[in-house]
Amino acid sequence: MLQFRFSAVLKELFQSNLKRPLTGITRNKTSLPIHYCSSNASLDVKVSFKLKLLHAGVHRPLLCAAPGTRTYCTKTEGAAIPVTESAIPVTDQEKKDETAKEAATEKRRKAGILPSLEDLLFYTIAEGQEKIPVHKFLTALKATGLRTGDPRLKECMDTLKVTLKNTSDGVMLDRQLFKKCVQSNIVLLTQAFRKKFVIPDFQSFSSHIDELYESAKNLTEGQVADYIPQLAKFSPDLWAVSLCTVDGQRHTVGDTKVPFCLQSCVKPLKYAIAVHDHGTEYVHRFIGKEPSGLRFNKLFLDEDDKPHNPMVNAGAIVCTSLIKQGASNAEKFDYVMNFLNKMAGNEYVGFSNATFQSERESGDRNFAIGYYLKEKKCFPEGTDMTSILDFYFQLCSIEVTCESASVMAATLANGGFCPITGERVLSPEAVRDTLSLMHSCGMYDFSGQFAFHVGLPAKSGVAGGILLVVPNVMGIMCWSPPLDKLGNSVRGIQFCTDLVSLFNFHNYDNLRHFAKKHDPRREGGDQRFTFGPMDYESLQQELALKDSLWKKVVPTDCHEDSSTTVVYRMESVGERN
Repeated sequence: MLQFRFSAVLKELFQSNLKRPLTGITRNKTSLPIHYCSSNASLDVKVSFKLKLLHAGVHRPLLCAAPGTRTYCTKTEGAAIPVTESAIPVTDQEKKDETAKEAATEKRRKAGILPSLEDLLFYTIAEGQEKIPVHKFLTALKATGLRTGDPRLKECMDTLKVTLKNTSDGVMLDRQLFKKCVQSNIVLLTQAFRKKFVIPDFQSFSSHIDELYESAKNLTEGQVADYIPQLAKFSPDLWAVSLCTVDGQRHTVGDTKVPFCLQSCVKPLKYAIAVHDHGTEYVHRFIGKEPSGLRFNKLFLDEDDKPHNPMVNAGAIVCTSLIKQGASNAEKFDYVMNFLNKMAGNEYVGFSNATFQSERESGDRNFAIGYYLKEKKCFPEGTDMTSILDFYFQLCSIEVTCESASVMAATLANGGFCPITGERVLSPEAVRDTLSLMHSCGMYDFSGQFAFHVGLPAKSGVAGGILLVVPNVMGIMCWSPPLDKLGNSVRGIQFCTDLVSLFNFHNYDNLRHFAKKHDPRREGGDQRFTFGPMDYESLQQELALKDSLWKKVVPTDCHEDSSTTVVYRMESVGERN
């Protein structure tokens, strides 16, 4: 009976804007617009009056809304974009109607006529039942990509445990108990169940990731690195992939809990710390920005007697000398570990002393590079070169799992905010510079090929890891010890290549008239469609398949730019007539 009573308003409220404080959201909190929008790429929204839709294939800058105009939001590539309703200014009467409607809705909610967000979430999961089995709620939560161990859901999960201990059967939740458990995290949970995360259809996306994993698992080429004795002990059969989106959605497959050393994957992370602390200009007084075109451990400098970039050994050693200058190695190590723990959302970050000792004992090449750098006066004044090399070996020996490293990558993808804690870890400048150099120099001598075929920032390490960043979408860590002749994981390279072949994650997949690929940022993972300035008829036919409410497509204020993006306005049947 209760379900029947609320069925008429269920969809309406779930499609309305959230009016509660945005606690628990881990997007960049400092960059939220004044009018927060939960956007959706599909056209299943009920229309009350004139509405505009931004239907574009690529991102484009938009002009700020002028006073007295409306602003809506849409999502094209994982980020909310304001769309200004400049063609139809808001009249005083419309403002009054809007205010009156909102006041009436709020009055009904307070009177108990309309359900709360907690009620709506309960009815969504219960599907007509009076109680929800706990396992059903947790299974539905997992399907959104959220984990029960997510730090943002700690209060909810703690309340759930206490509540279940005090219930008679310990496995069922009625509506009141459910509301008590979820109310502290209702905004995050509502966004999850309304599919407002960057990957709306997360289960489908995860199944594709599993298929790509299985495909790469069959590869048997490559050799495990043996120039560092501890690395040679890893089995060539180990293979793991873990991902974390900028909304904290998680998926793992394979040996994702096995610890391994970051090795060269730590280079972009310590570079980011150095830029965060000192700024770009200072750091690049000592290090260049160009790909070297040489092996990563070559004794070679650029024409200004600086290491070519911070992703090769020479540049990474100099970069290490810029961190916490004047402090002891113990203080420096704790400082970097604190940063990495924050980037990983306090998930596993450890240290392998055996690998550190092995690195130092077999590090003749790096000692040679160190003395060469010292001769060329590449270090800041007063630097103890041998102490810096010890610190360098320590950082290479930091341990992670695929799961914790994927959160680090997601922090870079999320502009320096850790997705699962919401904490600002790195400055935007540090993230931008780090991703730029990962894109051009991160994959050893394969960097150009990787940028061409995959088109994403990445960094590989001789332990078999590949740290991959899909900006504004997710971070991925692939790990498999067998390496190709250039020092990159064989399975990892195949996975990254297949990933971009299936999904439009390549940096230039958003160009007009490009081949169709799946876009997991759109609900249903449907392929993207782009329309030229005169394709009004084609656009109308496409949209007609999605929503019969739309009757007429009218071009408005089309601002042509290099991407020939076009803004379209659509009027609903009722409003048009």
